[in-house]
Amino acid sequence: MMNGLTMKILRGFWLFPLALPSVVHAGAIDALERFLTATKSFQAEFSQSTFGQNSPAPQSAKGSVALARPNKFRWEISEPYAQLVVGDGKQVWLFDPELEQVTRREMDAALSASPVALLVGKRDILKQFDLLEEGKADAEGIFWASAHPKNKESFESVRVGFHANGQLAGMEFLDAFGQTTAFRFHRLQQNPRLPDRLFTFIPPEGVDVIEGN
Repeated sequence: MMNGLTMKILRGFWLFPLALPSVVHAGAIDALERFLTATKSFQAEFSQSTFGQNSPAPQSAKGSVALARPNKFRWEISEPYAQLVVGDGKQVWLFDPELEQVTRREMDAALSASPVALLVGKRDILKQFDLLEEGKADAEGIFWASAHPKNKESFESVRVGFHANGQLAGMEFLDAFGQTTAFRFHRLQQNPRLPDRLFTFIPPEGVDVIEGN
């Protein structure tokens, strides 16, 4: 069965917000602007770590992500527990195979508080954030831009990182409970041709379908 931590990781997915630049700056904000302008589709593997004040040790997950703008994505966790989130352009489906349960949400509601919104969401939400260029690269060689929401009810801040060549490296967010969820992308492909089947989900026979908030 899925433990409480895995539920937090998964719920963190829904809480990861959109952070887009309102103006062009040198560094990570500029890289984010250019990446979003040039990207029509995106595919990568990811590693995920969740840690915080109440976590005795960092908790890890691995998976893959595929996106096709606008509003189609597939976010799949393979370790430590199988989880699948699919956005088909109209609805978002969250499937937990172990619980035999599917949660369905309307696309607009899901993307308004989702990490996928960074890549497929609408740009008018940028008015809700204050953007900051963090400067020099960190120990991983990643340049970061941080976004601080003007409404901090669900999270405190978001960071978006890029390699020196402009390739998306990772995303991180800090929630209102002091917990950080960090993603690192690997084997990234920009603008691949992705089959429609990746963004189609039909609930398996016999599973419970729940309407999400």
